[in-house]
Amino acid sequence: MAETKKLAATVRSGTGKGAARSVRREGKIPGVIYGGGEAPTPIALDWREINKLIYAGHFLTTQFEIDIDGKMTRAIPRDYQLDVVKDTPLHIDFLRLQAGSRLKINVPVHFTNQEVSPGLKRGGSLNIVRHSIEMYVPADNIPEALMVDVGKLDFNESLHIGAVALPTGCKPTVNRDFTIVSVAPPAAKAEESPAAAAAAAPAAAAAAPAAAKAAPAKK
Repeated sequence: MAETKKLAATVRSGTGKGAARSVRREGKIPGVIYGGGEAPTPIALDWREINKLIYAGHFLTTQFEIDIDGKMTRAIPRDYQLDVVKDTPLHIDFLRLQAGSRLKINVPVHFTNQEVSPGLKRGGSLNIVRHSIEMYVPADNIPEALMVDVGKLDFNESLHIGAVALPTGCKPTVNRDFTIVSVAPPAAKAEESPAAAAAAAPAAAAAAPAAAKAAPAKK
């Protein structure tokens, strides 16, 4: 289950680009909380904290208890915008979470037991088809990641979603048994066949005397 973290926020006055720039000048990030049958709530959050959370990873699958001027709201990030030059956060969208509700998110895929995979131990490579999987998940049980065991995969073998134990209440949005990962054998090295080597030997022997005659004599 995804971790729940706490955030402090304040209600911001005004909307639009001008109001957002004003919030950023104060060292904060503008955001909005929507959904849950309530009107959208514009908020301002601490810039340093949000920047740290985004680059720590798993931001879009982390639940937050947001303290908005003393009122607690449970929400999950749905999107964020970064500065195209500085890669710093500019705006955050949160979705309110209600008990019993479901939502659609991209769940990261983590691979385990790579060190015991027969194919990988013999020099094969892990071919990752899906780094994340879009799933319907319960708001009360949002998975942080989907764990996929590749410990039994040999060369040219693959693992499909149907073979993976999914977290309780979670279901992929794609209704087919798609491939998640496979193991590819190492690339074959080009080697000269014995027949080709035998055919080339007489030609090389015949060329040697001619090359010796053509070479200038040493004085």
